Formats: sequence, structure tokens, C-alpha cells
Amino acid sequence: MRVFSLWFQILALSSSSSSSSSSSTAKDLILGDVNCRIIDEETREAAAVDPVEPEKILSVAKDNGADLKIVLTTHHHWDHAGGNEKIKQLVPGIRVFGGSIDDVKGCTEKLENGDKLSLGTDVNILSLHTPSLLVASLTLGYKVAGLMPVWAMWCSNTFDISHTKGHISYYVTSKEEEDPAVFTGDTLFVAGCGKFFEGTAEQMYQSLCVTLGSLPKPTRVYCGHEYTEKNLRFALTVDPDNAKTKEKLSWAQHQRQANLPTIPSSIGEEWETNPFMRVGIPELQERVGCHSPVEALKEIRRLKDVWRG
Repeated sequence: MRVFSLWFQILALSSSSSSSSSSSTAKDLILGDVNCRIIDEETREAAAVDPVEPEKILSVAKDNGADLKIVLTTHHHWDHAGGNEKIKQLVPGIRVFGGSIDDVKGCTEKLENGDKLSLGTDVNILSLHTPSLLVASLTLGYKVAGLMPVWAMWCSNTFDISHTKGHISYYVTSKEEEDPAVFTGDTLFVAGCGKFFEGTAEQMYQSLCVTLGSLPKPTRVYCGHEYTEKNLRFALTVDPDNAKTKEKLSWAQHQRQANLPTIPSSIGEEWETNPFMRVGIPELQERVGCHSPVEALKEIRRLKDVWRG
């Protein structure tokens, strides 16, 4: 897949990859964890996002003539950072990035707010580490906490988000005028969001609806796990009249039947179909018995946690 002079390839791995054999079925692969590579087309330099199975990532890189230079880790959970030490053994000198307040295994360089990264000649990444969104807003010079226009930042950004307190999403652009992409780990899924392991509903609202939500609508969303069909089925329990969600569920089911992934989504699609981002809609708030977006997000997360559909 070619995106803004970058070439993305998704390597879908079994969600039980830590204990499964290499004979995972196609269905397992579609349902599994998603490891992504970013390749600068001109230099063939590459980055891996959460490469939990390094050998497979390196095999694909070799097949495509790519030179793996950096690892971008979204957060410290094993299914995202568990391959870092191994990839350091396999690629001596590789740079492994993670959030400065996150205990990322194998991290060689911690990202502070405003750190700028580059890949090859075309790829730009700007690190924005935000333990709280107020800090991010003040750092950027905006007076209203959380209302930062992310799309206006220079080239690209990373965002600290709520699944873990040190979680980073990587927003990547190139020097060409093409659609960007965001790698959201376990915070924003297609039609879903992460659980509040170390954060609150308020933090998740800021992360989803303000920080990530302010990205350009065409931004591709590459999340850490393929939960799309189940998430869309749940979405219809709280937003049953949403024609866009019904349409996307039908599409996702066809993708599954064909053993094809449903990732990437886009920020625009998430605004249309993701109930956790649609909590500002009064009708949705009323349906779940709430009177504010944050209350609605908390209640919808509670409902999803106990839903067994």
C-alpha cells in the first residue's frame, strides 16, 4: 500500500503469538496483532512499529529490499514491546524508541515532548510526549487545554494516550502533499478504544476526540489489533440507527470471509462509526443515560467491558 510517498505493509500476527506455532490459520492472522513497517521509498530505510515477532518483520524487510533502522514502540505491554530485545540482537545498533515515562523494554532512546525524528529523506516524525493534555497544550502555546489543532503541527506528531500513561501514538507524514498516517497502538481501534488500565475517561476523551480526533480526516489509522467486526457489532448496540456503521460492518464481514484485513481505517471513518468518538452526539448520550461526552464515554466503555456479543 502506497501512502504519501511511503509504502506501508501490514504484517498481521496471531494474537496468541507468544505461545502459538508458526502454523496459524488465515483466520488467526486476520484476528491477530498488527505489526507495521514504514519504508522510505527513495532510500529503502525502514521503521517497525511494535515488532513483537522480529524474525517475521526482518524477513519481510529483506524480501522488499528494506534496511530496518528504527523501532517505534507505542507502549510497554508485552504484545507491543516484547520483541525489542530480540530485534536488538538481530540488528546491532538499531534505535528503539519509546515514551520517556513509559517502561519500554529494550528502549535505547526515550522520546521527550517535541523531539523530531526522520526516516530516510522523506519521512518526518515529531515526538509529542504528553503525560497530560494540559502540558501538551501549554507546550504548543495554546491557551485552552486540549484544543490543539494537531493537523497544524510541523510535519508529524506523537501523542501520549490513556491505555497506559506513557502510551505513544505515532503520527507520520512525508515531505510530499499526501495523506498522513497514525499508529495508535492500543488506544484507538477501528470502531473501538482501549481499556482504562492506567487512565480515566477524561483522559481517553481528550486522546480520542481532541488529540487524535483533530487529525485530518483522511489520516490512515493503523491500530495494534484487529478487533473490527466485534467492535462494529457492539457499536450497533449503542448506536443502532447508524447507517455508516451498518455499512462498515457488512464490509468488514466480507473482508473477514476473504481473509483480508480491515486495517487501516481513517480518522473520518472513526468519527462516523466509532461510538467512543461519537459521544458528543446528544442522541447517543441519551441512549446510554448520560448528559456529557465524558460520562457517555465512560458508560459505553463499561458496557463494552461486560458485553459478550
